[in-house]
Amino acid sequence: MLNLNIQMFAVPFRKVSKTRKRTRHAHRQTEAVKLVKCSSCGEMIKPHMVCPNCGKYKNKQVIEVK
Repeated sequence: MLNLNIQMFAVPFRKVSKTRKRTRHAHRQTEAVKLVKCSSCGEMIKPHMVCPNCGKYKNKQVIEVK
């Protein structure tokens, strides 16, 4: 007795055109990094991050910078 467990997969009926494929992938582009000015030293930093130049976050000293 032969027990074959064959799984059937969905096969595309037609080839997906370049336009349709590129339209589907259109939202995947990379975005520029958004920067804000540090309120204490004026350095451009990522929002909601400690400033690597002065070590402050929301005008409070968080880390010591040498």
